[in-house]
Amino acid sequence: MDGTSRPDAASERPSATPEQAHARMDRLMALGIVAQHDIAGRLGLNITDLTCLGFVLEAEGTGTAATAGELARRTNLTTGAITGVITRLERAGYVRRESDPADRRRVRVVADETAAARLFEVYGPNYQRFAALFADYGPAEIAVLADWFERAAEIMRISLDEVRGGTDAS
Repeated sequence: MDGTSRPDAASERPSATPEQAHARMDRLMALGIVAQHDIAGRLGLNITDLTCLGFVLEAEGTGTAATAGELARRTNLTTGAITGVITRLERAGYVRRESDPADRRRVRVVADETAAARLFEVYGPNYQRFAALFADYGPAEIAVLADWFERAAEIMRISLDEVRGGTDAS
């Protein structure tokens, strides 16, 4: 497929109920957890360290730098535990600590120049398969998928806050 919008694209897709879609999402999430665990092992990391490395790369992709405090908040780990994560990532050559030029007391966690390439060596084939899958959808469908992912991520953030005791589950 060429990724262009086709008038009959939606009619070619199998129908599904919200319950069926939810079950498929659960299956995808479970496979994702297993995949992340295996990928972490292949990279010589544990899943928490890989997750934090992803957050560091995400921050850099937005033109900012991650901090230990931000990583602790996003992972619900103590600052002491995050120090261990950063140390392991640093020893493995994925990140380095830098003083924040605006506040010398604050430490930024910056990805090593080779970190993204090292991750892409492992993730690349999967990214290519997903790119081929996305090519089967037209621009309007991609927009719906992107919207759904963004909104689902917000629901997950709210759910995590509830599980962590930050809010009531009402």
